[in-house]
Amino acid sequence: MSKYKLDQEEQEILDAFDSGDMQPIPNAKEEIEKHRKYAAATFKKDKRINIRITSRDLAAIQKLAILDGIPYQTFIASVLHKLVDGRYTERNALGNTLDRHD
Repeated sequence: MSKYKLDQEEQEILDAFDSGDMQPIPNAKEEIEKHRKYAAATFKKDKRINIRITSRDLAAIQKLAILDGIPYQTFIASVLHKLVDGRYTERNALGNTLDRHD
């Protein structure tokens, strides 16, 4: 009996490993380094913007950031990143997901 409680995905990975279905990646060190560079380039914040917004909007943004447990500037950057990546889900300052009626 395992001393860890695994979710379904973790159990599938363990089963594949135990059965020998998983194979090591050739040149693993090079692959890891390549993906480290990708990650660093993805998260590099090399541009600065300055915007003016209403106090009410800033307060709502700060509430949403608190719900996510992150600083509001990090939250704003995250929302913008998700928006341009096509993964943004709208929600209000109470954290409720909003339906879009286009």
